[in-house]
Amino acid sequence: MKQFTLNLDVKQQRPVIKLQDGLRALLDTGAYFPVWTDEEGILAEDLNAKLVKKNVSFTGFGGIATGNLYRVMFELGDLIFPSLPIVANNDIAVPFSMILSATMLKGLIYEIDDSNHKFNVTIPDKESTIRNLKVESSCGQLHILCNSGDMKLCEGFLG
Repeated sequence: MKQFTLNLDVKQQRPVIKLQDGLRALLDTGAYFPVWTDEEGILAEDLNAKLVKKNVSFTGFGGIATGNLYRVMFELGDLIFPSLPIVANNDIAVPFSMILSATMLKGLIYEIDDSNHKFNVTIPDKESTIRNLKVESSCGQLHILCNSGDMKLCEGFLG
């Protein structure tokens, strides 16, 4: 097993993880899709994300929302997402740049240590630090597939 720890933002009441370059991300264990909530230009220009599809609808923010689907190389501690699908939607004002979804951590053991302001992740031996999330179309819906031993379909979908 491999383990790593990231710091939580002590000023936030929710689990907001401090990332590189001053970016912050909310860990949302109920989210299926990673969502970029900051200016889209930062994602496209500063993080070199590639636009995949415009005006994609997805479940989130209490209903159906829309945004532009991108792919970006992203690192979270020791985890590497070589081509992370992320939907850009900055319709809500939030004090973080992105929402990290539970699907990104499928097959891992993670703990939010609110007392010590830490986010602890354990990577079991059967899991890889290289995480691949795929978006596939099925029955008119776009689904997100998670990196796990058998690449099982997650429950989330993009409409």
